[in-house]
Amino acid sequence: MFDTASIAHEIDKTAWKKQEPKLRQALLAAQYDVLNKKSFPVLVLIGGVEGAGKGETVNLLHEWMDPRHIITHAFNVPSEDERERPPMWRFWQRLPPKGRIGIFFGAWHTAPIVDRAFKRINRATLDQRIAEVNRFEKMLSDEGVLLVKFWFHLTKKQQKKRIAELASNKKTRWRVADNEKDLFKMYDVFSEASEHFVRATSTGWAPWYVVNGLERRYRSLTVGKTLLAAIEDRLKGGATQTSATNAPPLIPSVDGRNVIKALDLTQKIADKDYEKQLEKWQGRLNLLSRDEKFRRISVVSVFEGNDAAGKGGAIRRVTAAVDARFIRPIPIAAPTEEERAQPYLWRFWRHLPRHGRIAIFDRSWYGRVLVERVEGFASEIAWMRAYQEINDFEEELITGGSVLTKFWLAISKEEQFRRFKERERTPFKRFKITDEDWRNRKKWDDYERAVCDMVDRTSTEDAPWTLVEANDKNFARVKVLKTLCKAIEDRFDTL
Repeated sequence: MFDTASIAHEIDKTAWKKQEPKLRQALLAAQYDVLNKKSFPVLVLIGGVEGAGKGETVNLLHEWMDPRHIITHAFNVPSEDERERPPMWRFWQRLPPKGRIGIFFGAWHTAPIVDRAFKRINRATLDQRIAEVNRFEKMLSDEGVLLVKFWFHLTKKQQKKRIAELASNKKTRWRVADNEKDLFKMYDVFSEASEHFVRATSTGWAPWYVVNGLERRYRSLTVGKTLLAAIEDRLKGGATQTSATNAPPLIPSVDGRNVIKALDLTQKIADKDYEKQLEKWQGRLNLLSRDEKFRRISVVSVFEGNDAAGKGGAIRRVTAAVDARFIRPIPIAAPTEEERAQPYLWRFWRHLPRHGRIAIFDRSWYGRVLVERVEGFASEIAWMRAYQEINDFEEELITGGSVLTKFWLAISKEEQFRRFKERERTPFKRFKITDEDWRNRKKWDDYERAVCDMVDRTSTEDAPWTLVEANDKNFARVKVLKTLCKAIEDRFDTL
């Protein structure tokens, strides 16, 4: 791959003057078509060797197009705030919305290459990171993101010549960083790691375009024309890369049994015992949240369940046990216009807590495989592929230092009816019952099947579902608190 980019192509001034104005005009027109249609975002990744003209080329793209609608970010060493969240968090925060063009310097491809070059990871770990990158980029592509990746290449001899030329000129000396000479000494090591990474992450949905960076006019026209062609193809209705899921088919129930129907919903805790247990487990959670080890982790708790199953009451018992400065309930409703302009998981990534904090999601990313599936808001392709996307997301949370607990609060159909009627009769509870609740009830069996499939596909060893028998609110609240405390204590044992 890099061999074919080693040839130093040249564009003379006459050809440049003829092609540059037309390309500039076409890029600007394409940019405004993207902006006006707002049907997809464009994300340009910039990588490659030092001295290959990455910054100069991006500056030229800003000159050719309207910079007000380009979002450019350079990712260097993570800040303290970024280090206290999963590694991909900082990239999710900066994804461009539909209609905008984003340019990323040093994105998710940088760390694996650097870690391999400095022997912080072995080849097997590098391949694991590559697989994670491919799944992430596939998810972006499936969500409609137009991903265009440029790798700026120079041979060792070309890089040495380029750095010397820049350093010898007073006007360009500032472009040569202090560590570039040291990095040049590691050219062969970086080249080996980079070529393997670029080859393995150049996919049908997100290929790398390798550009020789020695000659300014050639690399500028190459990048500009490639970007223009990609945008125009998508504007003309080219493939969004959304494809059928590779997930195995859902297993049908042959005897009517499932994990929800198998629950013993008759379990109860008497009121006098409940008060003692509530105090005990709230007190333990409070002590855990003030432990020194808690500053090295974060907690993400997901609450899902049947309508009227008592999610709000359970959440209040959790929040009452922790200093309000360190816990945040996050209610999830229908996505806003801003959220619809981003990939599905974006609105959840943005709320992830830093170390020493707890985030409580009242409804969550599981909406795609529950309400969106049952109500037809998501296509079968979208919700079927969501199982793997969710598992990848949760694996990143745990790897990034989060304790993840997932609760499904289950009640019987008869108990739900009783609670609905009670809400209608009680003035201060009447706001909790809506016509939509009664309508959802008619789809009880559809939702139950969706829940069973969800548990089957996303209850993993590191992120299992806790099914909470919630016909008795006392029992449900205590089980939630006990499970949360145990999960935090288990993580403390590994620190």
